[in-house]
Amino acid sequence: MAMIPSFFGNQRNNSLFDPFSFDVWDPFRDFRVPSISSQFPQETSAFINTRVDWKETPEAHLFKADLPGLKKEEVKVEVEDDRVLQISGERNVEKEDKNDTWHRVERSSGKFSRRFRLPENVKMDQIKASMENGVLTVTVPKQEEKKPDVKAIEISG
Repeated sequence: MAMIPSFFGNQRNNSLFDPFSFDVWDPFRDFRVPSISSQFPQETSAFINTRVDWKETPEAHLFKADLPGLKKEEVKVEVEDDRVLQISGERNVEKEDKNDTWHRVERSSGKFSRRFRLPENVKMDQIKASMENGVLTVTVPKQEEKKPDVKAIEISG
């Protein structure tokens, strides 16, 4: 149930971990026709089209974002105090020449931002980010789980 966004306000139990509580979910993202999608501002288009994968391994949470054509200087990775990871930046519009004739513009431009609430078991001070071939990778190490100390109790008879 945590995977389904709430359309009726945030009435969920706040003690539950919901990684998508800040994420934008658009069920019609891939089915928009041009006349409908043209009604949205260019910034919203870039925001929605920034795809991010989130994978958890035993050691860390890994976020991978496809950001083709962007330099690392054009991307910001931030973590807020309440464990919210934010990936943001801006794709600039290509400069137009008066002699150019555009036949199709499909690459989005404008500001984008994605936010993810991190679980409690992360090492906030050891988060790392790298960018290679247009793919941003953010590594969020996990704290080792404390295993309960088990003490055998001798049974007297």
